[in-house]
Amino acid sequence: MPQKPFPKYIDSITVQEFFDSFKDVLKLRLMTGKKGMTGHIRDKSVNRPSLVLTGYHKYFAAKRIQLFGAGEMGYLRDLSEKKQYQVLKEVADCRIPCIIVSRNLMPTKPMQEIAGKHNIPLMRSPLTSRDFLTTAVILLEEKFAPRITVQGTMMDVRGVGVLIRGGSGIGKSECALALIEHGHSLVADDVVPVRLLNERELMATSAELNRGYMECRGLGIINVAELFGIRSLRLEKRVDLVVTFTDWAPGMEEDRTGLERDDFEILGIKVPHIELPVRPGRDLARLVEVATMEQALRAHGHDSAQEFNERLISYMTGK
Repeated sequence: MPQKPFPKYIDSITVQEFFDSFKDVLKLRLMTGKKGMTGHIRDKSVNRPSLVLTGYHKYFAAKRIQLFGAGEMGYLRDLSEKKQYQVLKEVADCRIPCIIVSRNLMPTKPMQEIAGKHNIPLMRSPLTSRDFLTTAVILLEEKFAPRITVQGTMMDVRGVGVLIRGGSGIGKSECALALIEHGHSLVADDVVPVRLLNERELMATSAELNRGYMECRGLGIINVAELFGIRSLRLEKRVDLVVTFTDWAPGMEEDRTGLERDDFEILGIKVPHIELPVRPGRDLARLVEVATMEQALRAHGHDSAQEFNERLISYMTGK
């Protein structure tokens, strides 16, 4: 079996990385503080420093991006320039990563000078504060998401995300190819990057290098989209089920009822897990299809194995 991979946890990103990744989506424009672009953002939320501007620093989230909206800018403009310098210097001394002004509002002279003097990147965006907050938090959530690379093949089968695992050469890609022929979609083959979103949802995608390609032993590398059409590919999919192929051996135990539940843990999240012994004559693609449909039924509260077990017990008791 493949060795267990090590997860990667992201504690911070640079302001430059944030700007380069999201400047088009958030419509950011850098005004001053270019030297501070190497500073680090250490929190995936965005802070509005309203209370800090009034002098209350006790719970100031200084590690976050600081968003100045219409309220904050209006308050600053009501202050004298001397008071603005004092207030903004106190904010800058907390080593904030950057300042973003929404609604394309013009930063005041003291704000520009303090940002330049302390090497704090100062940016503007035409988005409203609400739209900026909503979009930025989602983008930062993905950027800071814990991630791991799993060896296997990721498929979308009837809307259920299935991660197929197993030893090298056991038939993962061949099964995936049969599933694609049945009308299902490939997410990734061989190397599957997985990230944890909102601390509850595992999202699998594909590495840009091998996106849309599969390795089939005896055939080599094939381009899935060219052979089966663009509908045979998915850019990303939630991991709903893990299926592990194992080598069959005489006398080995096989689950024949489905009453016992097994889980496979990825980044601390437990995913329903099924082991399928591989032996000549088994239609693994068909078995994976049925397993995904059964998983979809369970997700909606229908458990065939449990229902039959209760029916059997009721029959035996009545008899």
